Amino acid sequence: MSKLTPTPGQTVGPFYGYALPFNKDNELLAPGSPGSIRLQGTVYDGAGNTIPDAILEIWQPDSEGNIVQRTGSLVRDGYTFTGWGRGSVGNSGVYTFTTVNPGPTSPGSAPFISVAVFARGLMNRLFTRAYLPENEEALANDPLLSTLDPERRKTLIARRDPDGGLTWDIRLQGGDETVFLDFQQDGSLDTSVNADSQP
Repeated sequence: MSKLTPTPGQTVGPFYGYALPFNKDNELLAPGSPGSIRLQGTVYDGAGNTIPDAILEIWQPDSEGNIVQRTGSLVRDGYTFTGWGRGSVGNSGVYTFTTVNPGPTSPGSAPFISVAVFARGLMNRLFTRAYLPENEEALANDPLLSTLDPERRKTLIARRDPDGGLTWDIRLQGGDETVFLDFQQDGSLDTSVNADSQP
């Protein structure tokens, strides 16, 4: 049996308006639910212009740090937290999710939300993280953040809003480019890659 070589990715589209959006896709739980917060931000290109047709997916533990393994992400009931959501940006480049503050998945670890970015001009999706800003000791000891210089590290740390929500902007290129992650073939994070330039 011959081994098939994968074909390279290519940009055609984006066609995100077809098949991907679904009702309440960016609501991991209903707005106004106890413990709910808003995660919001803006997606920028390398010139600092907003990107109006990007789409983001997030994965995260619940507020207790439990990795949720429940179905229901595609048919929201307003109560079941599945830890996964998808949201497209508006014409202004702004995205928003209704979710919860993720808890640490192990004692002393820094809580974060995993993010995948799809946007025009990208051959493949980009992976990154949005960390909660409060626990400075956990942030300093995080296996990923500790490999980055302070200027690069701050691109992964969200800002806490006065209402308790989070704001975290994504920059695909440029001087303040968000750190994007590289995963090895076995799915583990390659912490030797600082992602100084867009993949």
